[in-house]
Amino acid sequence: MKKTIAIIGLTSLAGFYAIFSKPNQLKPQTIPTAQHVDSLKEDESESSIAKLYKEIALEGKLKFEAFEMAMNGYQNMSFKNKDIITVIDFSLPSTEKRMAVIDLKNKKILFHTIVSHGRNSGEKYATSFSNSHGSHQSSLGFYKTVNTYQGGNGYSLVLDGLEKGINDQAKPRAVVVHGADYCSQSIINATGRLGRSYGCPALPRDVAKPIINTIKDGTMLFIYADNKTYLAQSKVLKAKPTTLIAQKDIAETQTGQGVMN
Repeated sequence: MKKTIAIIGLTSLAGFYAIFSKPNQLKPQTIPTAQHVDSLKEDESESSIAKLYKEIALEGKLKFEAFEMAMNGYQNMSFKNKDIITVIDFSLPSTEKRMAVIDLKNKKILFHTIVSHGRNSGEKYATSFSNSHGSHQSSLGFYKTVNTYQGGNGYSLVLDGLEKGINDQAKPRAVVVHGADYCSQSIINATGRLGRSYGCPALPRDVAKPIINTIKDGTMLFIYADNKTYLAQSKVLKAKPTTLIAQKDIAETQTGQGVMN
């Protein structure tokens, strides 16, 4: 009996010694691949955009998808003045405030207003977009603001379309930011929608000049719509397709609304 107990004790002691005498067998550390690092960077970028969206208090004023897409393009492009951006959300009806002028440096909204779309882009909603001369339609995508001038619509701001085949004819088409009498709450009250332009993002007369003076000379302007054709064509967004909408729809073809001519 004593011999059996001794053997059991020696066996237990040997097992105990074996466990603690072995090198520390920790799980080997995983070395991140380049793809994993890129994925982490994208996650960090998305998180920073979401955080900025909250800090500026954009919820209820601008869709996150529109802001996220605008910021992805903003990060991939160069602008003379990077403190100010303008986002127009044409997925909203013309009766709602669809333009937001944002001060990124001070994290605040400077202007939030109604804005007209092209007469052939749709009635209350803008659903069709074009880069063609004489189309009288709005064009989606990224723009750079340029110089101001006095024209037939008064004080106006030239826009330079930055996406080839999508909005690069904006300047030749004279698609500019300007004030218009047909862009007003009184027109909405009378007709149930805003009046429409020949493709210009027209503004109410009382805010046109201060907005133009704020965004002129090299700021980014982005016109958004939930439009599959634009998502498939935009090289700016393909350069870094981190938005949820772009990832979901980038390979799909247009099935009805929003056909770009």
